[in-house]
Amino acid sequence: MVDLVPIPLGVLVTRLFRELAQKHSAFDLPEKFFVQPPPGRDIGTSFQGRRIATPFGPAAGPHTQMAQNIVSSWLAGGRVIELKTVQIKDRLALSRPCIDVATVGFNVEWSQELTLEQSHEEYVKAAMLIEMLKAAGVVSGLDETVFDMSVGYDLEGIRSPRVRGFMAGMMDASATIDRLRAEIPDAWAAYRDLPYPKKLSDTLTLSTFHGCPPDEIEAIAAFLIEEIGLDVIVKLNPTLLGREALTELLHGKLGYTEIEVPDSAFDKDASWHQVTAFVDRLGRLAERHGKKFGVKFSNTLVVRNHKTFFSAAEEVMYLSGPPLHPIAITLVDRFRKEFGDRFPISFSAGIDEGNFADTVALGVQPVTVCTNFLRPGGYRRGSRYVASLATRMAAVGAADIDTFVIRSFGNAETTLKSLALAPDREAACLAALAGDGDLRAAAAESFPAWLSAAKLANTAAYAAVVATNPRYHADENATPPKKVGSNLVLFDCLACDKCIPVCPNDANFSFVIPKGETPIERLVQTCGAWLTEPTGTLVIQKPRQIGTYADACNECGTCDVLCPEDGGPYLVKPMFFGSIEAFEAAPQRDGFVLEKTSAGVRMHGRFKGRVVRLETRTLASRVRYAGEGFDLELDPSDPAGTVEGTAEGTVDLGYLRIMEKILAAVTAPQTVNFVSAGLEQSAPGA
Repeated sequence: MVDLVPIPLGVLVTRLFRELAQKHSAFDLPEKFFVQPPPGRDIGTSFQGRRIATPFGPAAGPHTQMAQNIVSSWLAGGRVIELKTVQIKDRLALSRPCIDVATVGFNVEWSQELTLEQSHEEYVKAAMLIEMLKAAGVVSGLDETVFDMSVGYDLEGIRSPRVRGFMAGMMDASATIDRLRAEIPDAWAAYRDLPYPKKLSDTLTLSTFHGCPPDEIEAIAAFLIEEIGLDVIVKLNPTLLGREALTELLHGKLGYTEIEVPDSAFDKDASWHQVTAFVDRLGRLAERHGKKFGVKFSNTLVVRNHKTFFSAAEEVMYLSGPPLHPIAITLVDRFRKEFGDRFPISFSAGIDEGNFADTVALGVQPVTVCTNFLRPGGYRRGSRYVASLATRMAAVGAADIDTFVIRSFGNAETTLKSLALAPDREAACLAALAGDGDLRAAAAESFPAWLSAAKLANTAAYAAVVATNPRYHADENATPPKKVGSNLVLFDCLACDKCIPVCPNDANFSFVIPKGETPIERLVQTCGAWLTEPTGTLVIQKPRQIGTYADACNECGTCDVLCPEDGGPYLVKPMFFGSIEAFEAAPQRDGFVLEKTSAGVRMHGRFKGRVVRLETRTLASRVRYAGEGFDLELDPSDPAGTVEGTAEGTVDLGYLRIMEKILAAVTAPQTVNFVSAGLEQSAPGA
């Protein structure tokens, strides 16, 4: 596999603003999908006491690891960015492929793939890019954003100097910001002096291994509250339901009988009694220290690996998507029956545009998404979330989220009467409910109690019916994406473009090569003269081609799952490395890398392990074509008549023809991609 390589800030800025100007998109997310404030609706809420402009965001995972992911999530409406979990063991060899969304959602991906230091810089770069977008007026009116850290997975690692350094750097990123300012290209020099916030984050969601002992979880959270000074959320596991209740829900009500939760998952995970006990203690501890504490439902569900998509060495995998939604909602209801509205709850489990508004109406915040962003359309789906919420708010006459919570599920009058207000106050509230009156003003000091009562009632009502909804049943989620039976090759495919928006890292991109046929020859030296012999034809049947930017590809497999053809775009289509170092570090992968020279461009290509080079010169027709056993200069339009140099035997020009077409395509005027942006920002080499 190839390793993720952080893309330099200068390249990100160049790509982002060139693309906005020329294509009206950002990292392949079209402007029409940028989330703007819905007219007449305040969709803002609070998270750990901080204002957030929407109740929505990406969950910690594949959409919050690299800077371009986070920016895309933000443009898609995310205003709580749950950053990918980092840990002290940051040089792991992770299994690939690691994500399978063919039906519901399974993964074996659970930790960051960058070093702690790289992760910190990616988060800073993302925050800076978001501030640049605000300054450019790309999105206005939805400014309030929170970056929420996530660390794991044990106390020893979290107490280590490097993890503590990571958290300190997130709480004061001034040194990194000052260093990165200089990397902003001259064309956007005005952004170097923006007042970038130095405190990126002072909230944290704790992620622990499945099976982490409850006393370890409590000790970690206490350390983060007392010694680091953070507001903390603890992510809890679906196994809290217990073996019997979870099995009945998963198998009996939802019909996922092929999915098996191993006994060890229940034996090792904390029990309900243990969790409620430490939640109570941590809540009191946070209060004594003037900090906030909450919980998150839910972590993924550990299940036996019964898929051939993942390595057989992976004994377990992690379930997400539709079936996890009713499981997590059941837990929210049970938790609130235990604690009422004492603790804030954040939520992520099977969220999509069909249930987002219902979940927001429970008064949980934020409501985050992962699996659904891996479906066709990717980040484009974010606009549907906000649109569905605004529509539902309008339908019940709610101008803000709190009022929406009270008015939803038909519980407003019942919850109002449970407060036993004075008759005149109750009458004022009922009058406001009957029209479009201001519930907050009508209820006055009783509004928080009304809101809390509505949260509990809505949760109970939703939990009572959610598992009976066919959309979560196995029958509704059993059909994988259709395959057409053909295999991908280097050029030409169905050009459905599903692989581009679905990639969390924006690694896949398109470029244009004119349709046509190009003769393929080889050069043969005979009696001191060069001749060409035909060996075949390079046929381009479709102008739109697909490529993969290696530095941003972690071989997760999502594009393979959703591609109608077999083979996997990330494995078959032209792969482009961001540097010669990255190219040389992956000798097992064919691909290309472009370097700027003082005279033009040097392109390295690897074909079946064999490396060749093509060097072009600006305003010159002759090129240099070199590889093992040959080093030639020639005019590609007349190779035999113009060739000079040395060669041992014949020279195949097939690779030359492929490379010249690719080079022209990815560097064409008005073309915007990571390859062209990287070439623009690179310094000329020898």
